[in-house]
Amino acid sequence: MPVKYKDYYEILGVPRSASEAEIKRAFRKLAREYHPDVAKNKKHAEERFKEINEAYEVLGDPARRRKYDELGPGWSSGADFRPPPGWHSASGGRGGDRTRGRPGEEFDFQFGGTGFSDFFEQFFGGLGGRGARFGTSSPFEETTGTKERGRDVQGDIMVTLEEAMRGSVRSVSVRYGVPCDACRGSGVRGRKACPDCSGTGQTARTETYQVKIPAGIGDGQRLRVPGRGEPGPGGGNAGDLFLRVRFAKHPDYEVEGHHLLYEARLAPWEAVLGAEIQVPTLTGPVSIRIPAGTQSGQKLRLRKRGLPNREGGAGDLIVLAQIEVPGQVSEAERQLWEQLARESRFQPRQ
Repeated sequence: MPVKYKDYYEILGVPRSASEAEIKRAFRKLAREYHPDVAKNKKHAEERFKEINEAYEVLGDPARRRKYDELGPGWSSGADFRPPPGWHSASGGRGGDRTRGRPGEEFDFQFGGTGFSDFFEQFFGGLGGRGARFGTSSPFEETTGTKERGRDVQGDIMVTLEEAMRGSVRSVSVRYGVPCDACRGSGVRGRKACPDCSGTGQTARTETYQVKIPAGIGDGQRLRVPGRGEPGPGGGNAGDLFLRVRFAKHPDYEVEGHHLLYEARLAPWEAVLGAEIQVPTLTGPVSIRIPAGTQSGQKLRLRKRGLPNREGGAGDLIVLAQIEVPGQVSEAERQLWEQLARESRFQPRQ
């Protein structure tokens, strides 16, 4: 089944030769512009933010970027795409997106509302491929009317840090194939391809569920939606749907467990003399004091300003000092720097 190709380089506005630093800068600039909490048109911004995040999920990870580049540069966004032969196995995917419960039944799961496109889910989602399935029933086992529990199905769901902090409810749709009633899954009616299913033996069914994302959820944890997985062979109970949480990349923070890491850029005189600066938190900006003599790489810790956990506590916001120097200076500034160099007794290499 073809999916629409996503040109992640085009989405981030960078060339295919872009360095990791250039990709990160492009992501941060766009993510700040389209973050739903600051944009005026929230609906448009939310969709754009998810698209930017998805692109950075792939291009910001060297291994995923290499796999993506294997697809070749000759594709344009929105074009129907089928991977070249052997691409799944070379990329660690599952080599297909269907599982068979019994002869004549195939279940082809697709997810909507998770924050990831079909293209991403197909080739980079789940456990190396979209719609990963796990459970007890055998995928090729023929049944003789015995009821069996259907297998569980796993997908990914993109969760923003703000959702992880406050909790939310999301609408997630699951689309999957069921045997065509008209031809009983054979794909044939009257020696011709069944018109109801175009000869595939399947018709599509889409169901939408409300999924609660609890405050304090962690990256990589799974949300369980009971009874929404693969239908049970022989009329047995359906398996469960599991959605693995993947935190959306944030333009300001890196996530370390429930701690947030923020890089604070300082002018040299701020680091030497000390300063009071504002840093962003998920609940609004706060002022902090930079001690005189702060070194580049030094960490300042704001207790309980990180992400909440399920036990009722919270991680910390860790402010990492990064001393920046001006790339260009005026003549007057140059004279001041030269005066400082003459008068300073500081010896960095002793």
